[in-house]
Parts: sequence; C-alpha cells; structure tokens
Amino acid sequence: MKTVQNVKNSLKFKAQEKEGVLTIKVGVRKYAVPVKARMLSGNQYLFLSFPASSELYQVSAKELVPLDKEEDASAAYEGLNPGKRGRRRRGAGVEMPAGLADALANLPAGYKLGYNLDGSPKLVRTRRRTKA
Repeated sequence: MKTVQNVKNSLKFKAQEKEGVLTIKVGVRKYAVPVKARMLSGNQYLFLSFPASSELYQVSAKELVPLDKEEDASAAYEGLNPGKRGRRRRGAGVEMPAGLADALANLPAGYKLGYNLDGSPKLVRTRRRTKA
C-alpha cells in the first residue's frame, strides 16, 4: 500500500516543470503568475506540485477532489508514474543460427573472430585492459 505522501514524494521529480500554468484575472486582464509548477495528469488523477508544496487530486464528476494524506494512493501512482522511455531492449527478436552459435562457442579462450582486408575470417587475440 502506498500512501498519498509516499506517492507525492515519488512523483515530485518525475513530473516536468512548466511555467505560466497558473493565471489570475485582475479586472479585465489575465496575468500569468510567475510560479513554476510540476504537473502530471492521467484519466482519473492529477498531480500538482509547487516549489513549496504538492497535492494529489482525483477527478470525479468534473471536480478535483484532494486525496487525504493517509488514503491508499497505489492506483494514482500506477496511473501517473511515467514509465522509463527510451530504453532499448538488447537482443529482442534476434535469434542466432545454431551453426553460428556452435562455431562461436568453439573459439579458443582469449580470441575473437576478425577479418582480413580481403574479407576472409581470422582469429584475433582479444585486448586485455588493465586498471590504471
């Protein structure tokens, strides 16, 4: 179970900082308040963080309802936590033919497969690096 306070602490630096999000109307003109806010929003939840404070809201019936500090916020965390994007899977969907795998397994220790200038394969001693 994740409490609201735990989720707020976790999401605080995962949210992107935006400027000019908060506006105030004075007379007939609207002014952008010079406060940077961090926001994340999903289908049912909104995370809003100002430099001095942060709050977690649930969207229900076209209203923002603040969640109580001791309430279970696991669903909000799952809905708002941005995944790790840009990670590359190594070897996903690549299969090595059995013959090639057997040939590479038979290479002697300390050697790797290299090529001559004419394209013919040769054994090359692997480079050993020492700690400086």
